[in-house]
Amino acid sequence: MMWTGILILIILVSAYLLLPLLVWSLALGAGLIAFNIFSDVDSSQKTLLWILFAAIIIPINVKPVRLNLISRAIYRAMKKVMPTISQTEQEALDAGDVWWEAELFSGKPDFSFLQNLPKPTLTDEEQAFLDGPVEEFCSMLDDWQITHVDYDLSPEAWQFAKDNGLFALIIPKQYGGKDYSAYLHSQAVMKIGSRSGSAAVTVMVPNSLGPGKLLMTYGTEEQKDYYLPRLAKGIDIPCFGLTGPDAGSDAGAMPDTGVVCYGSYEGKDNVLGIRLNWAKRYITLAPVATILGIAFKLLDPEHLLSDKEDRGITLALI
Repeated sequence: MMWTGILILIILVSAYLLLPLLVWSLALGAGLIAFNIFSDVDSSQKTLLWILFAAIIIPINVKPVRLNLISRAIYRAMKKVMPTISQTEQEALDAGDVWWEAELFSGKPDFSFLQNLPKPTLTDEEQAFLDGPVEEFCSMLDDWQITHVDYDLSPEAWQFAKDNGLFALIIPKQYGGKDYSAYLHSQAVMKIGSRSGSAAVTVMVPNSLGPGKLLMTYGTEEQKDYYLPRLAKGIDIPCFGLTGPDAGSDAGAMPDTGVVCYGSYEGKDNVLGIRLNWAKRYITLAPVATILGIAFKLLDPEHLLSDKEDRGITLALI
């Protein structure tokens, strides 16, 4: 039993240290030699272990054999069961970077990388905002009243949030926003959340999910000039519609579709647009939202946009 544990320990230590395949194969072989010398196990069992060792170690150390017999077989099996990645999902994967997670999942992380990351700080303006308007907003919150009596923030809290830019933290100053950092956003939401989870989410959604960020990234100049000042002042309240009653937040499984077609719009015929069919649920701020970012799968069966019928997941501003 002890020798079995030693062999398992050799495998685990070799894997943790990311030893080359040949090195840990030799280490495992050395462990088997010691096992043969010092163990009182029956010789037939020792022979069986050497046969298993040779049957596994030799193929995986000979690259052509490993590729043809093992790697390609595993690849073909996984390819059959794994879902395909849509263009939208691929773009999302390509949009970020691996940062510290690359070290973490390497199996042997360099913790000095994490320790040397600069500590985020607030600017003087951001600190003043956190100590001033955010603190005052917190003093207006009664979580019991919000969640058990009114099922909403008080009218005074709503107006204060709008007047003091709590919905405009990430919007550029040229559109009337605060243009604050993600760190300030995090600190503000954390502070508000200590008084009321509902109020924290109310502030968080306009500054993270949905139309504001999407307009800043993908909107036309005309859209930005019209919508962003209204969002910054709280004239419009946004929400982001992804979650559905049957698919949850799994964008790939959502049944909502939009079909590219010609139709009548505002008294005009033959207007190119989208006939949208959607059902969403659990959408934060939906009861009070005036601008909706709706996620759906876009289809072009008549090839009005291009030769491609399945256009992938996109969003509409409603």
